[in-house]
This record gives sequence, structure tokens and C-alpha cells, in this order.
Amino acid sequence: MSVFESLNNTSDKATDLGEKYLKTSQEYITLKAFQQLTFSFSLIVKLFAVGGLVFLGLVFLAISGAIAIGNALDSLTLGCLVVAFIFVVLAILVYVLRKHIDRKIIQKISIKFFN
Repeated sequence: MSVFESLNNTSDKATDLGEKYLKTSQEYITLKAFQQLTFSFSLIVKLFAVGGLVFLGLVFLAISGAIAIGNALDSLTLGCLVVAFIFVVLAILVYVLRKHIDRKIIQKISIKFFN
């Protein structure tokens, strides 16, 4: 009878350890999901805050640049065209480098995401 009791105790311990492992794994997954969610939300909020301010700065910089170039060329229209051309060149440059930019972003985020 002691062999059966020993097997019963061993199987009870194994069951308890399995349940403890599952519970711990579930808690870990929950914490990991919370960490990723808060990291993503924080990144989005910072992106909108900083991006919005940079956008406003670029708008005012473009307007003042267009006025300054227009005054130098004695034509406000030419100043606006020069600034527009600069933005088009920058947009084309970003478009050409988009794959490189994607790779850099994925590398940076994957370090945080899979840690």
C-alpha cells in the first residue's frame, strides 16, 4: 500500500506544481501584456505631443522662410515656391529612404517589445 500512497502523493505534488506553473505563467503573460500596452500607449502619446509641436514649428518656420526668401527675391510668390520645392525634395527623400526608416523603427521597437 505504501507504493500506491507514494504514487498518489507524487501525482498530487506534480498536479500542484503544474497548477502553480500555469498560474505563474498566466500572471507573467498578463504583466507582459500590460507592459507592452503601456509602452505602446506612452509611445503614441509622446509621438502626438512631440509631433504636433514639431509640425507647428515647421509651419511657422516655412511661413517665415517663405516671407524671408520672398523679400530677398522681391517676390513673395517665388519665396513660397522655393519653400514648397524644399518640402517636395524632403518628401521624395523620405519616400526613397522609407525601407531604411522602417527597418530602423522595427529594430528599435523590437528591442523594447521582445525584452
